[in-house]
Amino acid sequence: MGKMLGGEEEKDPDAERKEEERQEALRQQEEERKAKYARMEAERESIRQGIRDKYGIKKKEEKEAEAQAAMEQASEGSLTRPKKAIPAGCGNEEEEEESIVDTVMKFLPGPLQDMFNKK
Repeated sequence: MGKMLGGEEEKDPDAERKEEERQEALRQQEEERKAKYARMEAERESIRQGIRDKYGIKKKEEKEAEAQAAMEQASEGSLTRPKKAIPAGCGNEEEEEESIVDTVMKFLPGPLQDMFNKK
């Protein structure tokens, strides 16, 4: 009430101690929450590992490590970096165009096919 009338704020002598207790309780709750989720994640990972073992599946990290090791082993004696594979559909465009023409020709009626084949 004193604050509303322009007076000074009344200070609670235990306010500082209560605030420290509240902060400590919040820290403790946060630690408990983190521990709980860490346990849950560890349990999930053990279940995942059981499934991987059962079906012979490798983790992504293991696959990436094996691929990296293979790349390093393949390029050990080489002075240049390994060439990347060219994906299908890139590179030789003439073959792709011919295949499209051949596909269109299949759908044309007989007389039209004969007309185009004569050229």
